[in-house]
Amino acid sequence: MVQTVVEDPTKEYTSGTYPKQEQPAPGLQSRMTPVPDCGEKSYKGSGKLQGRKALITGGDSGIARAAAIAYAREGADVAINYLPYEQPDAEEVKKLIEEAGQKALLIPGDLTDEGFCKKMIDQAFQELGGLDILALVAGTQQAYKSISEITTDVLRKSFETNVFSLYWTVKAALPHLPKGASIITTSSVQAYNPSPELLSYSPTKSAITAFTKGLAKQLISKGIRVNSVAPGPIWTPLQVCGGQIQSDIPKFGQSSLYKRAGQPAELAGVYVLLASDESSYVTGQIYGVTGGLPIA
Repeated sequence: MVQTVVEDPTKEYTSGTYPKQEQPAPGLQSRMTPVPDCGEKSYKGSGKLQGRKALITGGDSGIARAAAIAYAREGADVAINYLPYEQPDAEEVKKLIEEAGQKALLIPGDLTDEGFCKKMIDQAFQELGGLDILALVAGTQQAYKSISEITTDVLRKSFETNVFSLYWTVKAALPHLPKGASIITTSSVQAYNPSPELLSYSPTKSAITAFTKGLAKQLISKGIRVNSVAPGPIWTPLQVCGGQIQSDIPKFGQSSLYKRAGQPAELAGVYVLLASDESSYVTGQIYGVTGGLPIA
């Protein structure tokens, strides 16, 4: 029997305050200080997704990278989508998936293109030999001090990336998804307690919450479950690519009850749970991983 050590969760993953840093969007995780922990060294699988075929959007970095690593170590073959600029991070994930003994498929492309979303699904289905997990994690986030700074182009990109792409991807995937498949979206604590500087982002996450609950009702007759993960303040490239006001980065995450930001690795288990048969009686739910911040 393996004996685990009980740790104080408020003391895990801490690094003090974060240094001010900035990258052009979409950014590279490998250039962050400190580099986020996506479970590269810590996640241990136990066969919960043996034989499954998963597509994860945004899988090069952050939360989606943590899910990709976990899925592979749980026995799934994994396709990840990302923007071409993020290729260096994606190559790292590919290596980690293959080291777990699973097939890795890289599908670079822009989710704001409806045609690409369909192509992505078709490629994942054909090259993985099936598709039964959709983890839709990719998103864009920009902070602005005033609504007057938010342009129509920013709004359009935010909703196309965070919301429209979900419709396009799910529509393309449905003909391929078998009974027992799982769709996992990614909402946010911002859907429930929006920060004033994230006015172009928070409404997209509210839309994802409603999308998830409605789609779950629609697809249960097909035997497909739909749930969402709502992260709180998690240390990812979003934060250093304009997702936070730069002066706020040193204290990022300290508003949580934990007084620290979360790491992507701390969400991996929830994405595994919702993809696996352990959540067979769960659909239409929003799982908060927020450091104690409320999502109701």
